[in-house]
Amino acid sequence: MAYIAGVDIGNSSTEVALLRRSVSGETEFVADALYRTTGLKGTKKNVPGVVKALKQATKRAEIDVSEIDRVLLNEAAPVIGDVAMETITETVITESTMIGHDPSTPGGTGLGTGKTVEITADRDEYSTNESIIFLVPETVDFAVAAELINEWTERGYDVEGAIVQKDDAVLIHNRINIDVPIVDEVRKLDEVPREQRAAVEVAPPASGKTINKLSNPYGIATVFDLSPEETKKIIPVARALVGNKSAVVIKTPEGDVEERTIPAGTLRIIDERGNTTEVPVDEGADVIMEAVMNSWPVADVQGESGSNIGGMLNRARSNMAEVTEQSMDSIEIRDIMAVDTLVPQKVEGAVAGEHSMESSVALAAMVKTQQLPMQQIADRITEELDTEVVIQGIEANMAVLGSLTTPGTDHPIAILDMGGGSTDAAYMDEKKEIESIHLSGAGDMVTMLIDSEFGLDDRDLAEEIKIHPSGKVETLFSVRQEDGTVNFLNEPAAPELFGRTVLLKDGDMRPVPLDKSPEEIRRVRRRAKRRVFVRNAKRALNIITPTESIRHLPFVVMVGRSALDFEIPEMISDAMAEYGIVCGSANVRGETGPRNAVATGLVLSHIEGGSFLDIDIPEELSSALERTAVQQN
Repeated sequence: MAYIAGVDIGNSSTEVALLRRSVSGETEFVADALYRTTGLKGTKKNVPGVVKALKQATKRAEIDVSEIDRVLLNEAAPVIGDVAMETITETVITESTMIGHDPSTPGGTGLGTGKTVEITADRDEYSTNESIIFLVPETVDFAVAAELINEWTERGYDVEGAIVQKDDAVLIHNRINIDVPIVDEVRKLDEVPREQRAAVEVAPPASGKTINKLSNPYGIATVFDLSPEETKKIIPVARALVGNKSAVVIKTPEGDVEERTIPAGTLRIIDERGNTTEVPVDEGADVIMEAVMNSWPVADVQGESGSNIGGMLNRARSNMAEVTEQSMDSIEIRDIMAVDTLVPQKVEGAVAGEHSMESSVALAAMVKTQQLPMQQIADRITEELDTEVVIQGIEANMAVLGSLTTPGTDHPIAILDMGGGSTDAAYMDEKKEIESIHLSGAGDMVTMLIDSEFGLDDRDLAEEIKIHPSGKVETLFSVRQEDGTVNFLNEPAAPELFGRTVLLKDGDMRPVPLDKSPEEIRRVRRRAKRRVFVRNAKRALNIITPTESIRHLPFVVMVGRSALDFEIPEMISDAMAEYGIVCGSANVRGETGPRNAVATGLVLSHIEGGSFLDIDIPEELSSALERTAVQQN
């Protein structure tokens, strides 16, 4: 018996297909395996993951890993994704600051304006002709605060509102004789400037309404008598307060807050003919992608020095140079994927962690070295297992061969291999010749978009949101799903889940630490998937088809980790439907679904002539495999 293992090293997972060849030449796939990729794809750190995956497969085949005669590797090109801001990395507002983080229980209603005054201050130092906004620190009990407000009011002072450190707004409001807006839960009350003009606004309770004065730049301008130039600078403050039920804006002394911005920068796209196209990042993803496709094939992409995009691309080069032990000069960025999105940016000068949703461009970069370190990986595996290791072929080419084992497929055929870091596409024409392309942007980019737009700073949670639908526990025995349907539970939900938005995964419910409805989570998730996968699918297929039009493709087969997603295949199939294309997820070898296409293709491409006749694959694949084997040799 002889055993051959195909190993597909992906960005997130490493897959194995194990084939057994008998003495008489009969062949059979006996096992497959899946293990997480260790390290950055295409680097020496992949070796432990490869070894683990091989041991899993051999255990299932009931043999020892030392019995593997040959290991076949794909050419694994790494992809690095990052986010570059469209306009700023830091919003800093000159002569203004903002506090108030939309607490769920503010007190009172309406808009109040006045000078910020410590509630324990001496009344004799202030005039009854000026309006007052009280600052109530946590050291002052709510009952004492209410008594002091009543005393000031009875003495003729114009109390317009209050800013409270603890969660005491309602308690104070219930004990005072006037109806004024009160914002609470302001942790850094000590950083609020004293003796400065402030505006406090609280929306009417139980009305479903939000504030409308301080979320409007002209409303702020009216309150503070701002000039047109000052009004322009207050726009991020107003935008950050849109949708809030309460807020505070304070005018700070001139010079207290300086303005600083970091430009988004300009991309320089260099094609293989040496021509350079420059495009400002702040023009958005559509303009960037148009420039990329007009410069195709791309030789390198560079970013303006001292800008966001320059820093992002330099990080990608530096990271790749470090892990491959090559110079930065040898690192080329051969493709970028740009997507418009929104990210929460902290407003400088704020004292309660306020953020403004800023337009940004998410970028995934395909990084290529002068020589991929695949041979180093092969040598390490040889040392570990004492077996022959061969770098067998390009991922997308191998995926075509594996995909053709899907029942109902034929050539000409195109495949979309949608993984974590890249979208690969390949096309086999009538003559069984294969053309392939390797593009940046896939599952990891969708995770990055979800993580950024929700401000999670938690990639694991963003990944969970990406792959599971959401719902809301409306009663202890019912869950309303994100599509509006209601599921009734046989057992009561845990009390801590009541009224919470949850992720629905494998019959279990996980609470989501976000103040977002299931409908909003669904909208953000699906939008991210469409912007990455549907756009990249069309881009890849248009590049590889001979007529540069996907209308002439009879079959499109989706493989890879992202083809298992509960939404992505449907989205791409819908996009292909208008062209009359048969499009769906693969079922490699009729049994593994969209998984294992590359690993299976690696093995098939290595077998010459009719030695694979006992494998249930289409007859027309025979000549293609023969041609591939000759090319590889």
